Amino acid sequence: MRIIPIASGKGGVGKSLVAANLAVALAQAGQRVVLADMDLGASNLHLVLGCQSPARGIGTLLNNTKIDFSQVILQTGIRGLRFIPGDQEIPGMANLKSFQRQALVRRLLSLAPDTDILILDLGAGTHQSILDFFLLSGRGIVVSSPAVTATLNAYVFLKNTVFRLMYTVFKKGTEAYNYLEGVRKDSSGKQHLYIPQILSEINRIDPESHKKYFDAAAHFQPRLIMNMIDDPKDADVAMKIRRSCEEYLDIRVEHLGVMYRDSIQDTALAARLPVVLYKPQAVISQAMYRIADKIRESADEEFTLTDEHINGSFQEAALEAEIDFDAKMEYVEELLHTGALTQGDLLETVKSQQLEINKLKKENNFLKHKLSQGFKT
Repeated sequence: MRIIPIASGKGGVGKSLVAANLAVALAQAGQRVVLADMDLGASNLHLVLGCQSPARGIGTLLNNTKIDFSQVILQTGIRGLRFIPGDQEIPGMANLKSFQRQALVRRLLSLAPDTDILILDLGAGTHQSILDFFLLSGRGIVVSSPAVTATLNAYVFLKNTVFRLMYTVFKKGTEAYNYLEGVRKDSSGKQHLYIPQILSEINRIDPESHKKYFDAAAHFQPRLIMNMIDDPKDADVAMKIRRSCEEYLDIRVEHLGVMYRDSIQDTALAARLPVVLYKPQAVISQAMYRIADKIRESADEEFTLTDEHINGSFQEAALEAEIDFDAKMEYVEELLHTGALTQGDLLETVKSQQLEINKLKKENNFLKHKLSQGFKT
C-alpha cells in the first residue's frame, strides 16, 4: 500500500480539492483508493466528495475504543474509492496525543491488504501530528500557490518536517540530540543556522547519528504541486522553493505539475462533485489526471531522485503551464464566440483578477518590509 500524505503549510491553496480529485482520478485508473480526512478539528472533505455529513469519523473512533475501524470507512459511490471522514465537532482533535497518533497509524496501516493507495488530506500548519503523518511516506505532496505567503509556508512546512525527521532519528542523550536541542533553545542566533551547517556540525561531534539521519533522509523525497496559477510565469515560483530547499534544507523536491485557477472549482463544489467528475475535460481536470498518471508511473517508493529527474520534472511542469494556458485561452475564445461568455463577463473577470493581483502586491511589499527589518536587527 502506497501512502500519499498531502499538506500545504497553510490553508487556502486548494489542498483538499487536490486530495479529493487526485483520489477520484486514481480510482478511475483502477487503483483501490482510500481517502482519509486528517484535517482533524476542521474536517470538510466530505463536502468536496459530495457525501452527506458523516455521523462518525476519526475523532469518534479515537474517543470510543469499542467502535470498529470498519464502521468509519464509507463507500463513496465512486468505484474503487472509499472515504474516512474526520471530525469537526470534537474539541482537541487537531492536537492528538502520542498514543492516539500511534493507534491511528496502526489502524491506517491495517488497510494494506485491500488498498493500493492511501491518501491523507492533512490539516494546515506544522503541528507535530501533521509532521508525523507526513513522514509516514518519503514522497508526500506539498500543495502551494504563487502567493508569497503560500510559498513561504510551503518552505517552512518542509523545514519543520526536516527538523522533525532529525528528532525522530536522533536518540535522546546522544551528542546529536543534545546539539539539536541547543540549536532549538539558543536565543543567540544558532537557530538561524541552515540545515547543512547543522548537519556538518553533527557529523563532527556524532558521526554515527549523522549516518542514521543520512540514511533516513535519503528516502525523504517530497513532491510539489503549484495550484491556482494565473499565468505561465507563475510556475517559475516553484523554482524558488526548489532552490531554497536544496540550499537551506539539504533536500531535493520533485515537481508534479501545475493547476490553473478556475472558477469551475467553485461551481463543482456547489454541485457537491469533484471537478474531475463535474467537468472531466476542463483544463484543471486534465491537469489533475496528468498528476495522477505521474504518481502511478512512479510506483517505486525506493526510487532515488537524480538531478536529471528533478530538472526534467521542473522543465515538464513549465511546458505544461504553457500548454494549459493556451488551452485556457482557446476555451475563453470559444465561450465568447458561442455567447456563453459575454464581454461584460470577461471584463468583470479581469477586474477581479486585477484586484487579486493588487492584493498580492501589497502582501509582497509587506513581507519584503518585514524581512528587511529582520535583517537590520
